[in-house]
Amino acid sequence: MWPEYFAISYRNPRNGELEGIDIDMARALAARLNVRLTFVETNFGEFMDRIDDGACDIAMMAVGITPPRAQRIAFSKPYLASPVYAVTTRTNTRIQAWRDIDSPGTVVAVAAGTIMEPLMRDSLRNAELMVVRMPRTREGEILSGRADVFMSDYPYTRRMVLMHDWARVIDPPGRFGETLYAYAVQRNDPAWLNEVNAFLERARLDGTITRSATRHGLAPILLP
Repeated sequence: MWPEYFAISYRNPRNGELEGIDIDMARALAARLNVRLTFVETNFGEFMDRIDDGACDIAMMAVGITPPRAQRIAFSKPYLASPVYAVTTRTNTRIQAWRDIDSPGTVVAVAAGTIMEPLMRDSLRNAELMVVRMPRTREGEILSGRADVFMSDYPYTRRMVLMHDWARVIDPPGRFGETLYAYAVQRNDPAWLNEVNAFLERARLDGTITRSATRHGLAPILLP
């Protein structure tokens, strides 16, 4: 899990506790299997390596389904879907609307390994793309002035609005970059994948996932 993913798999800095829909779901899965749960921290640039090397059994961090990722890992049935949003500062007068983003002189930041990296690499024609790697952050690049705007999804951009007075979210046109999110496991273990899918189906039927999504403000992007 990625501990910076607000409402998904987030380590709350106020108390150090993990929280989010996939923290709830991981605990529910462990209870279903009657096994001890251990959280392994990673990020979107490295999580497939962690799955491949056996450091974890499953990635439960709203993993976006993409063809390149599907060549390395197996995805569960999707449970969330989000388009891509933009975040800039309230004081940025040059970027007021989505159409202002892809303009000469604009620097657009994305986190390395996220679905936004290839999406924006393919989409931008005039702006410059900045790929941000840890320990640097997209927010830091915005506040330093090195980037003008960064791209992320519904959960992460809600965090920006809730926690930072300087942040302003720009909604996309239509469903730009909409991606289905799922859990990820090794490709060579169909029995385990079937177990994960059965768990997801049960969580839908008994309301577990709906209650968690509502609690963490994700009901708008929960799939039926």
